[in-house]
Amino acid sequence: MRTINTHQAKTQLSSLIAAVENSDEVVIICRNGKPVAELRRPSQPLPGQRSRLTPDPRLAGKILYDPTEPATEEDWPTEFR
Repeated sequence: MRTINTHQAKTQLSSLIAAVENSDEVVIICRNGKPVAELRRPSQPLPGQRSRLTPDPRLAGKILYDPTEPATEEDWPTEFR
């Protein structure tokens, strides 16, 4: 656990976030020597947030093509060929 004052937290926010993200470090932010905030990794996903690796259940069966497949000439409207 690391303790840091608000001025340092403001100037070093990117590096503090990287430390929390990469090593699960906890950072306590203090004002006038008293803790006012805690910066840490969330223990669970935020409500409504899901993994980007799992397919969206709302799209199941609705996409009937491979979205990564390159478009053919017939797929484009004639005015754009």
